[in-house]
Amino acid sequence: MIEEVWDEGGFWSAPQTSIGRTHCPVNRVVACDDGPSRGCHDGRVTTRDSPARPTIYDVAQRAGVSKSLVSLVLRGAPHVSDARRDAVLMAIEELGYRPSRAASALASQQTRSVGVLIDDFRNPWFVELLAGLRSVLDPAGYTVSVADFQLEAASGRNPVDGFLAQHVDALVLAAEPDAALLKNVSVPVVVAGVRELGPATLPDADVVAGDDERGGELATRHLLGLGHRTIGHVSGRGGPAAHRRRGYERSMRQAGLEAIVAGTDRGTAEPDGYAAAVELFKEQPGLTAIVAANDVMAIGALAALDERRLAAPSGIAVVGYDNSPLAAYRHLALTSVDPHSREIGAEAARTLLARLADPDAPPRRALLEPTLVVRASTSPPRP
Repeated sequence: MIEEVWDEGGFWSAPQTSIGRTHCPVNRVVACDDGPSRGCHDGRVTTRDSPARPTIYDVAQRAGVSKSLVSLVLRGAPHVSDARRDAVLMAIEELGYRPSRAASALASQQTRSVGVLIDDFRNPWFVELLAGLRSVLDPAGYTVSVADFQLEAASGRNPVDGFLAQHVDALVLAAEPDAALLKNVSVPVVVAGVRELGPATLPDADVVAGDDERGGELATRHLLGLGHRTIGHVSGRGGPAAHRRRGYERSMRQAGLEAIVAGTDRGTAEPDGYAAAVELFKEQPGLTAIVAANDVMAIGALAALDERRLAAPSGIAVVGYDNSPLAAYRHLALTSVDPHSREIGAEAARTLLARLADPDAPPRRALLEPTLVVRASTSPPRP
């Protein structure tokens, strides 16, 4: 029989078996009491042929302390003297010792990992969201795994089940999966950037998002302020697009103008923006400005403008949404609503850590105020 044992800190320890306590300077220590087997000869433990990695015992021996004290230092426990802590840390650095995350997970019943489900890798707004998440979770000792909902769904896989199979401690949802995919979720959930996954779908989830209706108003009022009156909206399916559309429609209604919307039955990628813009031009040839549901849709709309020699800013003005890195490229210089995705990610991470610390606290709902970043893609209408 081969037995594996973890100490209280989640690190490999040699077990107590019928052949007695055994210490071996390899990363994985086994004890055999049923005769020769791989790694064992006559019931005795032998090292592997490959170079041995340092163990917690090696650290303890180098530092001149007990194994238990090394475990305390690794866990950041208090009441360890500075001299002993420094000795352990120096031994760890000299030996190149690395604790086993899997071992720690088994010992603590936590993996210190978080699953993040995003909607579509093609939309670059997730870059800033993930950066914000990691700015908080990395220092707290959590790893982040990311899955693309659309890609996984196209392959017939449920990414939520995949995360749960990995025993993540919590989920961050920056997508809108079907409610059926979430029915077996048994870990804390924070919804980031998607308000539609609210109380009806996930009543216990915390929500941190941007105020997309306010953002839609900012984009539309900017164009109204420049003198535009025939303003179209390139929209798409999904909660964020719907909220931004409401902001656009409200602003147009308050100005006594007709709302002209295309693309509500499509997605929100670049080809969808192109197709919706073409539809707008057919419906309203006198269009002077476009509000797009996101930056990649705005790029699709700009492509349609180029084909008609109506490129902004001398032609039709275009406003995007997300203030993604693409918007700041000099070739585009796209005016865009900034939902502050990095801040949304950081606040979502802080909310998640608070939820893990207090699972019974009431669900939190937080909306961050967007701002408008004006660039060269918008200007007054041509006389």
